[in-house]
Amino acid sequence: MELTENEHTDQEDYKRAKNRVKEIKGFYMNLTACLVTIPLLIFINYYTYWQFQWFWFAMLGWGLILVIHAFLVFGYVKSWEEKKIKQMLDREQNTKTNGK
Repeated sequence: MELTENEHTDQEDYKRAKNRVKEIKGFYMNLTACLVTIPLLIFINYYTYWQFQWFWFAMLGWGLILVIHAFLVFGYVKSWEEKKIKQMLDREQNTKTNGK
Protein backbone atom coordinates (compact mmCIF):
# COMPACT_ATOMS: atom_id res chain seq x y z
CA MET A 1 0.00 0.00 0.00
CA GLU A 2 1.46 3.34 -1.04
CA LEU A 3 1.45 6.34 1.22
CA THR A 4 0.08 9.57 -0.09
CA GLU A 5 2.36 12.58 -0.12
CA ASN A 6 0.48 14.14 2.80
CA GLU A 7 0.80 11.00 4.95
CA HIS A 8 4.48 10.72 4.05
CA THR A 9 5.06 14.35 5.08
CA ASP A 10 3.16 13.82 8.33
CA GLN A 11 5.33 10.82 9.19
CA GLU A 12 8.50 12.80 8.45
CA ASP A 13 7.26 15.71 10.55
CA TYR A 14 6.48 13.32 13.41
CA LYS A 15 9.95 11.75 13.23
CA ARG A 16 11.58 15.17 13.13
CA ALA A 17 9.53 16.39 16.11
CA LYS A 18 10.31 13.22 18.03
CA ASN A 19 14.05 13.66 17.39
CA ARG A 20 13.84 17.30 18.41
CA VAL A 21 12.18 16.43 21.72
CA LYS A 22 14.83 13.76 22.29
CA GLU A 23 17.62 16.31 21.71
CA ILE A 24 16.05 18.86 24.06
CA LYS A 25 15.52 16.20 26.70
CA GLY A 26 19.17 15.17 26.38
CA PHE A 27 20.30 18.76 26.89
CA TYR A 28 18.23 19.21 30.02
CA MET A 29 19.43 15.87 31.41
CA ASN A 30 23.02 17.00 30.81
CA LEU A 31 22.30 20.32 32.52
CA THR A 32 20.71 18.57 35.50
CA ALA A 33 23.64 16.20 35.84
CA CYS A 34 26.00 19.17 35.78
CA LEU A 35 24.02 21.06 38.42
CA VAL A 36 24.13 18.02 40.70
CA THR A 37 27.71 16.89 40.07
CA ILE A 38 29.62 20.18 40.21
CA PRO A 39 28.49 21.12 43.74
CA LEU A 40 29.37 17.57 44.82
CA LEU A 41 32.85 17.98 43.36
CA ILE A 42 33.24 21.35 45.10
CA PHE A 43 32.22 19.71 48.38
CA ILE A 44 34.73 16.87 47.90
CA ASN A 45 37.48 19.32 46.98
CA TYR A 46 36.71 21.55 49.97
CA TYR A 47 36.90 18.72 52.48
CA THR A 48 39.96 16.97 51.03
CA TYR A 49 42.49 19.60 49.99
CA TRP A 50 41.23 23.15 49.44
CA GLN A 51 44.63 24.66 48.63
CA PHE A 52 44.42 23.24 45.09
CA GLN A 53 40.96 23.91 43.69
CA TRP A 54 40.73 21.27 40.97
CA PHE A 55 36.94 21.49 40.66
CA TRP A 56 37.39 24.51 38.33
CA PHE A 57 38.67 22.22 35.57
CA ALA A 58 35.56 20.05 35.69
CA MET A 59 33.28 23.07 35.96
CA LEU A 60 34.83 24.90 33.01
CA GLY A 61 34.99 21.77 30.86
CA TRP A 62 31.41 20.78 31.54
CA GLY A 63 30.28 24.38 31.04
CA LEU A 64 31.92 24.47 27.62
CA ILE A 65 30.24 21.19 26.72
CA LEU A 66 26.88 22.59 27.83
CA VAL A 67 27.33 25.73 25.72
CA ILE A 68 28.19 23.66 22.63
CA HIS A 69 25.25 21.33 23.30
CA ALA A 70 22.91 24.33 23.65
CA PHE A 71 24.10 25.75 20.32
CA LEU A 72 23.43 22.41 18.66
CA VAL A 73 20.02 21.87 20.24
CA PHE A 74 18.54 25.35 20.30
CA GLY A 75 19.16 26.59 16.89
CA TYR A 76 22.32 28.08 15.56
CA VAL A 77 23.64 24.97 13.86
CA LYS A 78 20.22 23.43 13.23
CA SER A 79 18.85 26.52 11.56
CA TRP A 80 21.77 26.47 9.12
CA GLU A 81 21.21 22.77 8.41
CA GLU A 82 17.47 23.29 7.92
CA LYS A 83 18.07 26.20 5.52
CA LYS A 84 20.56 24.16 3.51
CA ILE A 85 18.22 21.14 3.32
CA LYS A 86 15.32 23.37 2.23
CA GLN A 87 17.53 25.03 -0.38
CA MET A 88 18.60 21.66 -1.80
CA LEU A 89 15.03 20.33 -1.87
CA ASP A 90 13.81 23.49 -3.61
CA ARG A 91 16.60 23.20 -6.18
CA GLU A 92 15.69 19.54 -6.81
CA GLN A 93 12.00 20.45 -7.11
CA ASN A 94 12.83 23.20 -9.63
CA THR A 95 14.96 20.86 -11.79
CA LYS A 96 12.13 18.30 -11.82
CA THR A 97 9.49 20.85 -12.85
CA ASN A 98 11.75 22.52 -15.45
CA GLY A 99 12.87 19.19 -16.87
CA LYS A 100 9.33 17.96 -17.59
